[in-house]
Amino acid sequence: MGTGENDQALRKILDMTRLISVAVLLLHFYRECYGAFVAWHLASGLTDRLMVNVVATGLFSSFLNPKLISLVFLMIALIGVKGRKDEKQTWKTAVLYIATGLILFLTSYLALSVKEKAQTVALAYMALTGSGYLLILSGGTMLSRIIRDRLAGDIFNRDQETFPQEERLLENEFSVNLPTTYVLKGKIRNGWINLINLFRALVVLGSPGSGKSYFIIRHVITQHIRKGFAMFVYDFKMPDLAVIAYNTWLKYKKDYEVQPKFYSINFDDLSRSHRCNPLDPSAMLDLTDAVESARTILLGLNREWIKKQGDFFVESPINFLTAIIWYLRKYKDGKFCTLPHVIELMQADYDSLFTLLGTQKEIDLLINPFISAYKRDAVEQLEGQIASAKITMARIASPQLYYVLSGNEFTLDINDPAAPKIVCMGNNPQKIQVYGAVLSLFTNRLLKIINQKNKLKCSLVFDEFPTLTTDIIPTISTGRSNLISTTLGIQDASQLRKDYGREQADVIMNIVGNMAVGQVSGDTAKLVSEKIGRIMQERESLSINRNDTSISRSRQLEAAVPPSRIAALSSGEFVGLVADNPDCKIELKAYHGEIVNDHEALKKEIDSYKPLPEIKKINPAVVERNYLDIKKDIKNIIELEMERLLSDPSLSHLIIRKR
Repeated sequence: MGTGENDQALRKILDMTRLISVAVLLLHFYRECYGAFVAWHLASGLTDRLMVNVVATGLFSSFLNPKLISLVFLMIALIGVKGRKDEKQTWKTAVLYIATGLILFLTSYLALSVKEKAQTVALAYMALTGSGYLLILSGGTMLSRIIRDRLAGDIFNRDQETFPQEERLLENEFSVNLPTTYVLKGKIRNGWINLINLFRALVVLGSPGSGKSYFIIRHVITQHIRKGFAMFVYDFKMPDLAVIAYNTWLKYKKDYEVQPKFYSINFDDLSRSHRCNPLDPSAMLDLTDAVESARTILLGLNREWIKKQGDFFVESPINFLTAIIWYLRKYKDGKFCTLPHVIELMQADYDSLFTLLGTQKEIDLLINPFISAYKRDAVEQLEGQIASAKITMARIASPQLYYVLSGNEFTLDINDPAAPKIVCMGNNPQKIQVYGAVLSLFTNRLLKIINQKNKLKCSLVFDEFPTLTTDIIPTISTGRSNLISTTLGIQDASQLRKDYGREQADVIMNIVGNMAVGQVSGDTAKLVSEKIGRIMQERESLSINRNDTSISRSRQLEAAVPPSRIAALSSGEFVGLVADNPDCKIELKAYHGEIVNDHEALKKEIDSYKPLPEIKKINPAVVERNYLDIKKDIKNIIELEMERLLSDPSLSHLIIRKR
């Protein structure tokens, strides 16, 4: 700790050093300009004898020696100078003063070669040398007044909000690896986002245009197909991602042990769509499968019901639809168990409908409340229970949907080792509510079928996941052991909360192990910033008063990527976290960088893509005939069953007629 005595002693030493520097310079002037000093009557015997003694020491053995010695003492004196800090003082000005002073101080000898009077030459030499000396003194003093504010030029604190990131390429048979560039303390470095364990799920967040599909999702598709994954792709804007999957499949399908087949579902272009029955009876093993299917389709068509599950007027339609699905599943071993047949059977009159449903003992508990209300003539209650389901399901009663949903060209067991598949299903932003509900049914059935032991590794990719009503949580939680990779594309966490409710949305956001976040704002940005955590950052504070200006530095933990930075990310710039494996630890899990895409190569690749193939020519008459055949099937079922019951006295009691 400094004391007043120490400061006073230091000042005396500095003053003495500066005085020695000036004295040496004056002796140099006296010797080199002796003739001028004589002319000015400033020479004396005393000074001459003193000069002779000094010369004898060797100080003036060369012309530059005394000047350099004077300069050295001046530098020593300047080292200990503590000038009053000035925030406006800059290095540039101080260095300019010192450089100019050195030039004048060291080149002033040229004035001695001028052929003029001795007095004139001496004055010119001493003026130039003295000016140089004073400029060096002023520049050195300025250096001591400069505030070393290392953060002054970093007004957004970008240099402090950087941290070391993974620069190794860590690859395995399941990984997706994305090259990046990132900034560390002002220097651009190369790194890698190593998604080595996507079985712990990946959520890709970002507002429209942030680059979710172009920079991340497309690479998940291409790298996983290249590594032999079965795949399901939900393509919100069909066929953007489907084309990528199809062409990658064409390129790498021969590398699979069993060559996979490619299937697509496209409700807008039937010629490029395969047909698939999401209520395939072979995969509907018990009543709970029917319950899940009914819940999925109704919640998909009525998104507000998601937040009201458990209410009487939500559960009643679900039970009603469940009963119809299970009846068709049991009738003739599921020959007519398709969603179009379910919709048509729902429209039957109550006498016939309840009579048919009453023949299946497994659904007695489900339909008894409806039959009781019907017999008691509780029309308002019955319509409240059933009409919402009938009206809702009528939205998807179109010939095009009936055509796709009533066929059975492939099954949803995409990860069957003996018959792997790559399946793409497309939505249409203009028809989200209708198509989304049907596709939700497909995805829910698929998730239950594939989540089994001893299956092929498979990758699930959902673009704009909130447009589906899919219960993805069990798959994320338990699918890891069954080699199921899940990628969810979401614009914002608030979008997920809006469609799924806060509790379910928070569970999804919290259980995923990998996160890639582009430009988002609000609560989502805060959530991501907290997940990434804090780093040690330097802080500086500037204090100015009448007598002194000082700067204080401290170190404290601050957000590595604050919400404001996340809200201002550029397209292709992502922050996030990666999950690791027990056998491959990743210490630097957090990242903040720009994903490197070879835009020219990707453009050429996209230009060379083949469109989705035309599967068959579709005649509108065929679609219409299929639509009418389904209606006819239901009519025949009702007529045959009613006739069977009427002709058998032991079954006639099952016939329900309103009194």
